[in-house]
Amino acid sequence: MEATQKHIIQDGSSMFYHQPSVKQMDISVQTFDSYCTLESSSGTKSHPCPNNNITSSTTSFSSNGSPVSHSNNNNNTSHLSPDNNNSPLSGSSATNNNETELTSSGSSIYKALRCKDPTGPELLTYMHILYEACPYFKFGYESANGAIAEAVKNESFVHIIDFQISQGGQWVSLIRALGARPGGPPRVRITGIDDPRSSFARQGGLELVGQRLGKLAEMCGVPFEFHGAALCCTEVEIEKLGVRNGEALAVNFPLVLHHMPDESVTVENHRDRLLRLVKRLSPNVVTLVEQEANTNTAPFLPRFVETMNHYLAVFESIDVKLARDHKERINVEQHCLAREVVNLIACEGVEREERHEPLGKWRSRFHMAGFKPYPLSSYVNATIKGLLESYSEKYTLEERDGALYLGWKNQPLITSCAWR
Repeated sequence: MEATQKHIIQDGSSMFYHQPSVKQMDISVQTFDSYCTLESSSGTKSHPCPNNNITSSTTSFSSNGSPVSHSNNNNNTSHLSPDNNNSPLSGSSATNNNETELTSSGSSIYKALRCKDPTGPELLTYMHILYEACPYFKFGYESANGAIAEAVKNESFVHIIDFQISQGGQWVSLIRALGARPGGPPRVRITGIDDPRSSFARQGGLELVGQRLGKLAEMCGVPFEFHGAALCCTEVEIEKLGVRNGEALAVNFPLVLHHMPDESVTVENHRDRLLRLVKRLSPNVVTLVEQEANTNTAPFLPRFVETMNHYLAVFESIDVKLARDHKERINVEQHCLAREVVNLIACEGVEREERHEPLGKWRSRFHMAGFKPYPLSSYVNATIKGLLESYSEKYTLEERDGALYLGWKNQPLITSCAWR
């Protein structure tokens, strides 16, 4: 789901520095589309899939050299058709995984999926649809922003290091909140880290993010500076982060740490290395948002079951806003979720980038790195409850040991916590 962190954000300006009721917190949504108009950019051509039928997809894979079997193809995939309302795991996600097991070529399928991106604007549209269909990403943005605002409320110089800046949409509400802060706004500096591959969806380099956030900050009266770092998190070193003395430091890990290989994958253990590196910076707060699933070191069968249970709940929750046979639903699944599911189930070793851990394991890693919990405030909890009022009552919110768990029908799907 981390691919969708490139869009809109609810305006939480009043949330951070006042104490409104839950009803008052139900503020209008600031769309990323209007945020993007602060700086126009040109479109980008790509190589969209000719259609969403799995037969043509496997034919395409075969023409690229992957050993794909076509025997009984229609019979094996028909029960997973998007038109079959008995299957919550609809569309391309389930079908691709069925093909994965039939052909033993999951790694090839995953690589082929990565080569079948839509155009940049189309991808943004699909991610926008997913963002609106479920509250998981708004939950992550708002909870992290609330923790950061609380941690820097008395600071004059604030430096935010975002380990997955994407489109920069998370910081719209925080910049507005800081602009409205009693006593005047602080000077804000954001270091935005992002995998260079994300420039495709962004339709340009990280300088576009800096320009848009800079114009927004100017409108809000917030002194602002942006530094973009187009590199993978495994390449991050302290000297690349530009930390300065006298700044209050906030570090943001939004659905990104599970991509870091740990000791079970490489001797470098970038997952724990990155946490130790951040601890050396003595940050005021570190925010962590992650999917609540246990797939990192699990063998195939338990990992398969865990993945299916997790994503079945996700897809079922999407049903509330988006019908399973809706054309855009199929596009959303194919371009925003399918690759995650295929990678989780079909890939091993360094090829498996999706390596989720439950919050209990993240707690152990943070404690070993020297961090202490920074409990989320009651105002953050109230804001999330207000956010959920515009969604189904089947979403559940639980506070446990200072962390928030957002789930579907009491099954936790995503968690948010903070450390210092």
